[in-house]
Amino acid sequence: MSSLQVQGLSVTYGRTEALRGIDLTVATGQVVCLIGANGAGKTTTMRALSGLVRPSAGQVHLDGSDITGIRPHRIAAAGLLQVPEGRQVFAELTVAENLAVGAWLVSDRAVIARRQEDVLARFPRLRERLDQLAGSMSGGEQQMLALGRALMGAPKLLLLDEPSMGLAPLFVEEIFSIIATLKREGITILLVEQNASAALDVADYAYVLENGRIVTHGPADIVANDPAVVAAYLGG
Repeated sequence: MSSLQVQGLSVTYGRTEALRGIDLTVATGQVVCLIGANGAGKTTTMRALSGLVRPSAGQVHLDGSDITGIRPHRIAAAGLLQVPEGRQVFAELTVAENLAVGAWLVSDRAVIARRQEDVLARFPRLRERLDQLAGSMSGGEQQMLALGRALMGAPKLLLLDEPSMGLAPLFVEEIFSIIATLKREGITILLVEQNASAALDVADYAYVLENGRIVTHGPADIVANDPAVVAAYLGG
């Protein structure tokens, strides 16, 4: 079963066509990565899926329901949640308050408490910093908080936009270990990542985006051995 089905998705900024009729599928329980150079349209794709920009053409379906062009809060309520590029935690709120924001659709306090406990068990550093302002934490800790905040919403599909950007190598390793754990737990993920090698290692399926178009796609291990992909993105 497909969690996400994208057909002919296009996005135009003025006279610039940022996305040109892309098709992609994310099956339930899969990790799918989208790789490409800066400016290829990766973040635009994520923003279009989460409703932050309106597509000029195409359709987006989540678990069979058409979510094309609807408001971001309705897309989030449908179960598609994004961890944005640059983390974008609420710097002046505490860790606990940031996590609470992630459960904004939930009224049952017992459910919220249970989800928070699950997040804190997954990210022990956050338990140690519940009363700390998010803006005072390291980049890696903020990335964990951004992930935890999204998980508080119990996503059907998790969009991860450049989760390793700007992080120290040890935190990069830890973030990809967390993604691998989420995969084992059956959480469906669409991953945009500049670190193409790490993304392809963790993904089941991969798409390569160039100048707003999908130029190749396939099982991640096959894409990782494509000579053109190796030359362009893997340092071959």
